Amino acid sequence: MTRTTPPRPWDVASVFPALAGMARTATRLHPSPGDPTVHESSVGGPLLWPADEAWPVCADDHHPHRLTTLEDVRTLRRILTQAWQRPRPPRTNLLTPDEQAVVDRIHAGHDPSLLPTEPLPLIALAQLYARDVPDLPCPDGTDMLQVLWCPFTEIEDSPSAVHLRWRQSGSVRDVLAHPPAPDFVGLDDYVPAPCVLHPERVVEYPAAHELDHALTDRIYAWEKEQQQSERQGLGYRGDLSVAPGWKVGGWSAPWTFCDPMEVRCDCGAPVAPLLTVDSSEWDGESSGWRPVEDRDDAGRPPYPDWDCPTMVTVGRGYTLQVYRCTDSYGHPPVTTLQ
Repeated sequence: MTRTTPPRPWDVASVFPALAGMARTATRLHPSPGDPTVHESSVGGPLLWPADEAWPVCADDHHPHRLTTLEDVRTLRRILTQAWQRPRPPRTNLLTPDEQAVVDRIHAGHDPSLLPTEPLPLIALAQLYARDVPDLPCPDGTDMLQVLWCPFTEIEDSPSAVHLRWRQSGSVRDVLAHPPAPDFVGLDDYVPAPCVLHPERVVEYPAAHELDHALTDRIYAWEKEQQQSERQGLGYRGDLSVAPGWKVGGWSAPWTFCDPMEVRCDCGAPVAPLLTVDSSEWDGESSGWRPVEDRDDAGRPPYPDWDCPTMVTVGRGYTLQVYRCTDSYGHPPVTTLQ
């Protein structure tokens, strides 16, 4: 099924011609629950990984408050999904006694002292084929990007918690059938649910903090005029600039809980937005970006959230922005919480 972003409610570049030269294309990934294969672009799906190639690991120190396992995360999600889908008479518990016992055990977690001290295998976050994602930059001789990460809270601060691997898909003959997996994970929010993708290219303009102050002031004044007219609620940040949700390329996600900062590679070179990992595909401010096909939620169970098909929540609902070095694809990615 395709996903179609509604037309922007206003051609902001016609109102502010200075923005016209700042337009960038981005590919919204539009993940939705599915059963992707290694030969498809996906979030949380299996990777086309050579059987004779080492699997990346995270050697950081982890200090989780609670441990869980990949199997427990999947079991919890399966129980809750089934429970919300079945008919339930009034004043009836959502879960059966047996289900409640399993959920209570999972929520109790495991003793953090059980966490192994050796490096932990990363888990698959995304696999993107260039044929599906027009805005995906690839080194010469490659046609896909694989992204892995470490499912612990330190991902917000660690320079090694996100791993990028570009490869030529046609060169993989013998696929790794059973990738290594960590014995424990620190957060179920960092375990992506398997999703197929419905890539769609859109046009973006820079977030307000990327603009000079004079232009920003003019945009905010225009916003205020619109909000006082029949277009109440129209905003540059939520409606006209950067698309929400998982995407490739375009402009980086707006900074939210902290002031914008200059981002550069460790080598000193500028960086470019590569992958945006968002906690939701839209929210109250950016609901105008909600795909046309997802507007009718009548009768849909409240779990899982329709605006978060990946079941990934970064931090307290923020965005993980993954940047690439513009000088070398071989340099590690730069990540920021925005």
